[in-house]
Order: sequence, then C-alpha cells, then structure tokens
Amino acid sequence: MSDSNSIDAATLGPYLEANVPGFRGLRAVEKFKAGQSNPTYRLTAESGIYVLRAKPPGQLLKSAHQVDREFRVIKALGAAGFPVPEVLHLSGEDSPIGRMFYVMAFVDGRILWDPALQEVSDPAERGAMYDAMNETLAALHAIDIGAVGLSDFGRPGSYFERQIARWGGQYRASETGTVPDMETLMSWLQTNQPPDDGIVSLVHGDYRLDNMIFARDEPKVIAVLDWELSTLGHPYSDLAYQCMQWRLPHASGFRGLGSIDRKATGLPTEEEYVAAYCRRRGIDRIDNWTFYLAFSFFRLAAICQGVYKRALDGNASNPEKARTYGEAVELLAGLAVRRIDTGE
Repeated sequence: MSDSNSIDAATLGPYLEANVPGFRGLRAVEKFKAGQSNPTYRLTAESGIYVLRAKPPGQLLKSAHQVDREFRVIKALGAAGFPVPEVLHLSGEDSPIGRMFYVMAFVDGRILWDPALQEVSDPAERGAMYDAMNETLAALHAIDIGAVGLSDFGRPGSYFERQIARWGGQYRASETGTVPDMETLMSWLQTNQPPDDGIVSLVHGDYRLDNMIFARDEPKVIAVLDWELSTLGHPYSDLAYQCMQWRLPHASGFRGLGSIDRKATGLPTEEEYVAAYCRRRGIDRIDNWTFYLAFSFFRLAAICQGVYKRALDGNASNPEKARTYGEAVELLAGLAVRRIDTGE
C-alpha cells in the first residue's frame, strides 16, 4: 500500500529548479517523522538542503492547513529580523504534488524534544535556554503588526470568544465519542471568559520547545518553526500554552514537566517563567491565569481530537502515533478540570 504523503523527486525536481532561485539537482525527498498536521520534508539537492512543508492529502476541515498563511507570516517576520527560516517559494494548489506547499531554507541547529533538556548536561545552560525561549516569545509579542504588514492577519478583539467557538466547532466536527471532562471544560470556558482587555499581538499558537531551533554552540533561539496556528490574538494564550505543557506528565507522549524537579534540573518554575515574561513586557502581573491555562488545554485537546479523527480516516501524517491522541484528549481535559476545581 503506497503512502499518500510520499513525494516523487523526479516529478518535483524540475518544478523547483524553475521556481526556487539557485535550486538544482534534487536527489532525495525524506519526510520528517515528527509532526501530525502539515507533513514536512527534507530536500537534498546538489545546491544544498531545503525544507518543504505541504498540506496533507485527503479531505480537510475548513480553515485548517493553510500553508499560504504560514508562508506569509514567516516571510514578514524574517524581514523584521525575527528568528525564522528564510522562505523561498509558495506553490499553488495545482502543484506537481497535487497540493499547496512552500519551500524554505534549512536551518542547521539543535531541535530538542524533551522539555527537561536531558540532552543538555549543564543545568545553567538549561536555564539559559528557557530564558532564551522566554525572551523570544516576548520579542514576538512586541512586534508592530502594522509595520510588518500583518494588520489583517486576524481579527482584533474578542480573541478568546472566537477561539472557543472555532475550536469548539472543530472538536464537534471531529468528535468520535463523549468525553465528560471535555464537556465540563467547554461549558466552563463559555461562562468564565474575562472581559476583553483590548490587548492584541501576533501569536504563534503552538509555542513550545520542539518548535524552535537553538544554535549548536550557545543557548540562543535561531529559528521558530511551525506557524500554522499563528494569528492576531492575545499574547497570554502563547504564554499559558507553554506553561500548560510543563503541567503534563513526563511519561506522556507530550513529555511534560509535571513530575520534574525544576530547581534541581536548572529549569525555572512556572511562576519564575511568567515573572520573567512580565518583566520583559512591562507587565505587573497576569490576572485570570486559570482561564488562560484552561483555554490552552481545551484548544490542544481539540487539535488532538482532529489528529485522531484523521488517523481513523487514514489521512494522518503519522497514523500509528496519531491513534494515541484519542487518549490524550481525555488527559488534557482532565488536567484542565483539575486546575479549575482545585487551582493546582
């Protein structure tokens, strides 16, 4: 049985030579194993190494997998000096592979998958890497969206109201059974939204350790990846999303920090990380933190449900791994409800 995500180099090569400046001699197309949404490929050519990111094959949910939005935001951020890969070409839907894709330069650095940073031996470097992530996030939220041409990249205001409606709809569209904690969480979010404070920034939407590349010789973020969920929104959603990941059990597929002794490991506590962000952004404190965390759990649970449904439909980028995401929905919703009920 052939892989629906496979790409034929002989078909793709001539197209890239005609459309990507300097590209020549495509030798190999290798799909990265990681990632569930938009399949991503390493292109090895005579002219160097590149990365191609495409829509997945098959029937897709409306508004999902918009790689043209990714291309646009990465191009704008690169021009502003924010650390992203250089984008080189965006295809149309009628591309040689039968779906839209974009090509970007390959960034040589470290991608780390374990939030505990066990691959890094020095606790001081671990702490510095978390501080670099914090600094990069604060820099993203400080970007003048008008100056970089992204004023129309999303609708300003009522961000959480719109996001709850969007992901609630996505969840219902891919629902495969009733998850009681998810029902409780969705109801609580509807009735506990804080008043809109008017704060708007560019948000990444999936800001976490393995979506960035660090320099090989220093604790510095040299590229932030995977902008599929980026939009104009509330900056606290990015911050809470990253802190939510630290609450997940380390034994789960999410490799969380829930059972890790952060002080002994050299990592900041959640309170320290939030405080550092606030200092960089000139903020005294963040109110309604439980809501922002609960929203983050809800949105990730809705995303996981979509991955699970695609696995059942046979269109997932990594089908075998995707099937475990059904269980993750229950885990995420349960952790959110526990935070709501206990404040822990």
